[in-house]
Amino acid sequence: MSKKIGDYPIDKDFEKWAKFQPPLNKVCVFLSQKVMNLLYFNEKSDENVEVKRFKIPYGVDKKQNAIIYMPKNIDSKNVPCLVYFHGGGFVMPAAPHHYHNARKYAKEVGCIVIFVNYPLAPKNKYPIPAEACFDAYKWVLDNACKFNIDTQKIAIGGDSAGGTLASVAILKAFDNKLPLPCAQMLIYPAPGSATETESMKTFVDTPLCNSVDYKKYCKYYFNSEQDMKERYVSPLKAEDLSIFPPTYIETAEFDCLRDEALEFGELLNKAGVKTTINKTERTMHGYDMVEDSKITLASMAKRIEFLKENLIKKEGKVVSKSSKSTKTKITKSKEESKKKSKPSPKSKIEK
Repeated sequence: MSKKIGDYPIDKDFEKWAKFQPPLNKVCVFLSQKVMNLLYFNEKSDENVEVKRFKIPYGVDKKQNAIIYMPKNIDSKNVPCLVYFHGGGFVMPAAPHHYHNARKYAKEVGCIVIFVNYPLAPKNKYPIPAEACFDAYKWVLDNACKFNIDTQKIAIGGDSAGGTLASVAILKAFDNKLPLPCAQMLIYPAPGSATETESMKTFVDTPLCNSVDYKKYCKYYFNSEQDMKERYVSPLKAEDLSIFPPTYIETAEFDCLRDEALEFGELLNKAGVKTTINKTERTMHGYDMVEDSKITLASMAKRIEFLKENLIKKEGKVVSKSSKSTKTKITKSKEESKKKSKPSPKSKIEK
């Protein structure tokens, strides 16, 4: 059952965070970065996943921290890989659930996960984070043989700002004539820098991230409003969306970024990209930090299913632009962990 929290019927699983607004003044951002960056050093190997910390070069003689999560029971040849960029409004470092999820993807999917701690604003404004994430993807391609990674089985993903950076990395890879990833997984992303969507206008006080917070993040990230019109800021405004690989998009119901993410999914579908949209209900931005919620668990299962479908079951076959399906699958995470109901006629749209 749902419980009304504040002005939004957010599920009671998220009650702990339903009134939380992150302090975003410069002092709090500085302190948060100092403290949260320490989480990077807490990641250890366990009985299922080997963890190694290393650095990936970006820009001119600069390096960014990264972690590789490698399942211990994985076949050492032709290993699939997920390159992942965490969320945080381009400003906040990775939170505990980001690291936990990366470990789960490695274990449950059976793939290497390369988790990138890219440089953050406000010290590193646009385009530095975008360029660093592209450099990380290129580095994985260039160094795939060191980890026995199959370059035809590399997916890319991220949540929130990290989802935007993932799509931007694909655009930059296309522009630089590099091999493109076989799939992209976007968790409540911000693909359009949109300020006029209905959800952006409506959700001015939702927890964890709302349109007021969004504007603050933009001030930290961008040098000027002109930056927001750049090609590598709004993936959904790309001239040719058909270049994108099969895509998973997940949205939160009470999230100011919801509508632009849904628009991105619709446009990808029209461009012929096979797109899966998971519209979670009674959720807010960042809801999956409550890792034991039934809604989070259902969404994690969908993410893992998508990654397995595109990294494991395809056996390294590349989907050409001409062979892409124009099918969009839309699902809703509502009490799915209790029982599986038959999909309604509207739950899957085919053209």
